[in-house]
Amino acid sequence: MWRMLREVQIMHHLTGQPNVVELKGAFEDKQSVHLVMELCAGGELFDRIIAKGHYTERAAASLLRTIVQIVHTCHSMGVIHRDLKPENFLLLSKDENAPLKATDFGLSVFYKPGEVFKDIVGSAYYIAPEVLKRKYGPEADIWSIGVMLYILLCGVPPFWAESEHGIFNAILRGHIDFTSDPWPSISPQAKDLVRKMLNSDPKQRLTAIQVLSKSSMDQGGEAPDTPLDNAVLSRLKQFKAMNKFKKVALRVIAGCLSEEEIMGLKEMFRGMDTDNSGTITLEELKQGLAKEGTRLSEYEVKQLMEAADADGNGTIDYDEFITATMHMNRMDREEHLYTAFQHFDKDNSGYITTEELEQALREFGMHDGRDIKEIISEVDSDNDGRINYDEFVAMMRKGNPEANPKKRRDDVFV
Repeated sequence: MWRMLREVQIMHHLTGQPNVVELKGAFEDKQSVHLVMELCAGGELFDRIIAKGHYTERAAASLLRTIVQIVHTCHSMGVIHRDLKPENFLLLSKDENAPLKATDFGLSVFYKPGEVFKDIVGSAYYIAPEVLKRKYGPEADIWSIGVMLYILLCGVPPFWAESEHGIFNAILRGHIDFTSDPWPSISPQAKDLVRKMLNSDPKQRLTAIQVLSKSSMDQGGEAPDTPLDNAVLSRLKQFKAMNKFKKVALRVIAGCLSEEEIMGLKEMFRGMDTDNSGTITLEELKQGLAKEGTRLSEYEVKQLMEAADADGNGTIDYDEFITATMHMNRMDREEHLYTAFQHFDKDNSGYITTEELEQALREFGMHDGRDIKEIISEVDSDNDGRINYDEFVAMMRKGNPEANPKKRRDDVFV
């Protein structure tokens, strides 16, 4: 039961990631817990691999990029999957270019940098050697993807035997066959990438960011200087762009969320709050984002800090962090929107007045002296000087774009 609860918590935490199967809801009856998931009609990636025999290098590189980006997102949000294999990637539809979705987070765990795990979990062919030695961290996920890449390129797993015990022995020996067909015709760059992902020493193994960087996809090229955004950074940037009215409404909605929905963000907050003070300082925020490979200037971190620090006291407390980093789909729920509207509409008149908005901003320490009428006028589409429920909903749902996919070159190993 506790494992099912953790899976629900992790899936709530990863909400909004385009390549993670969405959890639509969790329900419990006397016998069972039921998870309602997004429909992925295209079936398992494993079946697509079997149908093709093996992928071209170009197709394998494109697929690898998507898979590693998913894992980078999980790691940057403090989650290790621990059971990565082709069967746990689903295709949204039967189209040739259908989006890939990661699923089955039943063995996944929250982790903090430096934390070591000892339980042996996963599927035999894909288990990293350090998992078998009962001393591992997020690097084990990269090993599993390296095994998947090997299979994509040649159609068979790199470590094989008639029994599970035999497979484990082969993994611990670490010998990788690059002599059998089709390996002689596969590029040196692709083989080098497989070797670096299947390095038996997790400290020497490539990280998700290194795999995604140009230097690991082609020989002699320089890694791009543009850092990869993690999900929390993207959410902070969205939050920064909001007006104070919307930020207070989100604060109210954050208070409505269940423990399952915010557990992942709570774990991230604890990870950044290195001195356990209950607040995150500018330096802790900078270090927390940097640990996940996000390089920001001092000015950029200060801007994000100021956006999240609603009461302006120079630190981010727990409630401020949850409000600023929860995914925006939380506000689409009608009951959350109505609860937030009622919080402002103190006299239950069906309208939010300038006085009620000012009272709410002061309540959360967010009244910065800006003319309340100016804030109202931005939302007041019928110009009657007050905000009705429809105008409030329109404000809450406006300007929450999904992350735009960045243009990038064709994925090849050359």
